[in-house]
Amino acid sequence: MAIHERAGQAAKQTDLVNIPKLMSHYYRLMPDVGVEAQRVTFGTSGHRGCAFNKSFNEAHILAIVQATVDYRRDAGITGALYLGIDTHALSQAAYLTALEVLTGNGVNVRVAQDDEFTPTPVVSHSIIGANRQSGQPLCDGLILTPSHNPPQDGGIKYNPPHGGPAEGTITHWIEQRANHYLGQRLEGVKRLSYDVALKTSLIEPVDLMSAYVDELDSVIDMAAIAKAGVRIGVDPLGGSGIHYWEKIAQRYGVNVELVNDRVDPTFGFMTLDKDGKIRMDCSSPYAMAGLLAHQDRFDLCVGNDPDYDRHGIVCPSTGLMNPNHFLAVAIEYLLTHRPQWDKGLLIGKTLVSSTMIDKVCCEQQRTLCEVPVGFKWFVDGLATGEFGFGGEESAGAAFLRRDGQTWCTDKDGFILALLAAEILAVTGQTPAERYQQMVERHGESYYRRIDNPVTQKRKQKFNQLIANTVSTAQLGSDTLAGDSIKQVLTHAPGNKAAIGGIKVITDRAWFAARPSGTEALFKVYGESFVDEAHLESVLGEAQTMIAAMLSD
Repeated sequence: MAIHERAGQAAKQTDLVNIPKLMSHYYRLMPDVGVEAQRVTFGTSGHRGCAFNKSFNEAHILAIVQATVDYRRDAGITGALYLGIDTHALSQAAYLTALEVLTGNGVNVRVAQDDEFTPTPVVSHSIIGANRQSGQPLCDGLILTPSHNPPQDGGIKYNPPHGGPAEGTITHWIEQRANHYLGQRLEGVKRLSYDVALKTSLIEPVDLMSAYVDELDSVIDMAAIAKAGVRIGVDPLGGSGIHYWEKIAQRYGVNVELVNDRVDPTFGFMTLDKDGKIRMDCSSPYAMAGLLAHQDRFDLCVGNDPDYDRHGIVCPSTGLMNPNHFLAVAIEYLLTHRPQWDKGLLIGKTLVSSTMIDKVCCEQQRTLCEVPVGFKWFVDGLATGEFGFGGEESAGAAFLRRDGQTWCTDKDGFILALLAAEILAVTGQTPAERYQQMVERHGESYYRRIDNPVTQKRKQKFNQLIANTVSTAQLGSDTLAGDSIKQVLTHAPGNKAAIGGIKVITDRAWFAARPSGTEALFKVYGESFVDEAHLESVLGEAQTMIAAMLSD
């Protein structure tokens, strides 16, 4: 995909979404369940869509929330449901709709007090904390967020009692049930009008912020950050954690400055992403251009996406770190600075994350567990303490408390950002400097992801092709960029689960290809430990192979 001519430049008035029009479409347009693009579809991070396209409208939320109520009833989940919300415009509208359905079904709902936004990791942390109390009914949660997606998008995801993203069996059940309700024109959906819902005793405001912030020192060495006086510049990108930073600074005496304190549903303060769209992607140097302008004013700068489940780390002079690079540094630091962690803990990575992580685990003599794309694969391990760390190449990760106990089971952008500050405070080196030392030991990684448009028909064809083992004959070659292909994976080595794509491996490189679960995109990832030209060959040949597989 070519870089847009205005990528990294400030958004103009013409780039902004018409919020009143968006809200009108949310309430007035009715999706057609017979149209694939308008059905409820749970990808790796819940259901996402846009009201303009009839893919995220009030009918979707009515159906999804009722389906979730049905699921939790059948599963015997009778405790409170934590309802989280980010700063997207459709999140606010969907929040009110969700409250109407939940209270209409007699569900006790816990929400952040004072109408505060609720980051994804705070919901996860809250669920785990509530379910630690023995003898109490199990709690779960819903989070209204499309993550880093553009301002006109909406999203909703379900976190069952383990606190993390729901497993595929659960989301498939909810998806099917929700589409049933859409097909029945919402017959069977129970709801109270919002003003009536507010008068019930079912909505319980809770100080979720204090409960989360007060425990941060159990997972991060906050005292070390304060003692070292690390100056941290923060750009919340207008996200749900924006008010948490002041409380963190006050509670622990750390030096934090917000370089952007705006909350705006149009996200008009953003710089445009690589495709010329407004997207709050904290792993993109184009979307993070506003923060990058401050990189030399601070010892470290950090940014997060709207629901705070992802992180971006900016170091002086060197700029925004590649997410894979920081994951490798974070893992190495944790394995050498958490003496209470058991030596047998697994380190989890998705199979499209950098092989540098493999090299770090080998060097530290720790066991790596490679799983398919999606944070849900780490949830059980983080909940039981079997996994010390789980991370995705898309800048999302979580890890255990300092004593080896569970912190949360969803991605947590706060603790990864604060870990970067801890690394600097304790070692005297920025994460970028530590990664450069890693390169000197293990060689340099050249990594890239390419997104290409794809039709639903070709997605389906690809899924049929990878249902069984894929051979080099099907790829049309037994070599990749001049090297012999050693493996063609359709299942992850760590847990034998289907990866929803393929991964092709040589001694010096690999590529992986998979269709997006939430967008009409085909994603191709590649990594080489040779040079940039070799990576170009890997990606070029990968796209040729995939095109041949998908040809009519």
